[in-house]
Amino acid sequence: MSLAHGVGSRTDLPIPLGLALYGAGAAILISFAVLLLFWRTPRLGGADSGRPLPAGLQRAVDSSAVRTALQVIALGLSALVVAGALTGPAETARNLAPWVLYVTFWVGLVPASLLLGPVWRAANPLRLLHRGLRHLAPPPAGSARLPVLGLWPAAGFLVAFLWLELVHPARAEPSTVAAFLLGYAVLQLGLALRYGEDWFAHGDGFEVYSTLIARLSPWGRRDDGRLVLRNPLANATAVPAVPGLAAVVVVLLGSTAFDGLSRTVFWQTGPGAANDSFSGTVGLAVMIGLVGGLYVLGTRLSGRLAGQPEGEQPRRYAATVIPIALGYTVAHYFSLLVLDGQRTWILASNPFGLAGVDLFGTYGHTLDLTAVSSDAIALVQVGAVVLGHVVGVTLAHERALLSARRARASDQLPLVVVMVLFTVGGLGLLFGF
Repeated sequence: MSLAHGVGSRTDLPIPLGLALYGAGAAILISFAVLLLFWRTPRLGGADSGRPLPAGLQRAVDSSAVRTALQVIALGLSALVVAGALTGPAETARNLAPWVLYVTFWVGLVPASLLLGPVWRAANPLRLLHRGLRHLAPPPAGSARLPVLGLWPAAGFLVAFLWLELVHPARAEPSTVAAFLLGYAVLQLGLALRYGEDWFAHGDGFEVYSTLIARLSPWGRRDDGRLVLRNPLANATAVPAVPGLAAVVVVLLGSTAFDGLSRTVFWQTGPGAANDSFSGTVGLAVMIGLVGGLYVLGTRLSGRLAGQPEGEQPRRYAATVIPIALGYTVAHYFSLLVLDGQRTWILASNPFGLAGVDLFGTYGHTLDLTAVSSDAIALVQVGAVVLGHVVGVTLAHERALLSARRARASDQLPLVVVMVLFTVGGLGLLFGF
């Protein structure tokens, strides 16, 4: 059982693969042409845009009591998962912990953040534990360094988790899940005691991931802290270009590319035939490096053509890759959440595998593999990849307009070409290359 991968066939695309590839590439180029012709000035709004929400709702969202309650609930559920991993059934199929971590939490964090905003920042139980421990430790000595570190720590922790999810041969073992969760918590708390509570916004990979995905939700905040309802694309353009932002989105995009590569015949009969940690580690590193190299090349060439400092371009355009990474995530994990996600609700009825226990009456249920058809899965996959790239091109064009008085087609073309390559490569890995 490979929890790192979605279920369902990869070759059931209801239209020819070649037609899908040409159509997707054409959609990106046509979108780019339309933007150049009809989108000549910035239109999305910035960090000060949006319709203010009722003050009562803002007070509830910002209430420390509400956030503490969410964190207490999350901490209790986390403790239950760890306890289940340590004392529950040894078989992966009957243990709740792997399904909660890899499916319900990791994949479910995407729709939760899109619908509700940065939910993990509000519910993060590590923040609750840190508040309880910080009084026992000296003042944080490294808090002044956080702006310099940016999101680089989060990128590193995301690489560690994604290596576990996609490479580690024993990733599905309950004991592995327990060791990761406990080790991750200890490391994060130790670093938070050194750098202060703001560490989690810089170094907790899950919180940073949720916050970035939430940039495509309709909920946002103005610079003055006011909670507003606004165009999700305006939220994305307001992402601050902090150090490490490009690294985070490249890690997310490169890891899903490796996920697709690992399921191809080429990989399974060639470099990955041994199914060992070494080949998987090299493959993951190569795919992240390839995606990062193409992205940096495209952004720097675009910056050079526009007469802008090359070193700023990868960070400046990093927010435009968020919808692309989101599209790949939906394409790769949609079926996993809808189908294998059912196991969480089945096993939650008896989290410790005790005889005669069935809290919710679901423990004897089996997966409903007819919940979504293979055609629907394939269409969601293609649609997510294409829509993610179209939105990415739109954000890149808006970013170019904000950065220069006049956006020429030639200035943006290198980045658009890279996006087309990502589209074709992503669909190829999904459906048969």
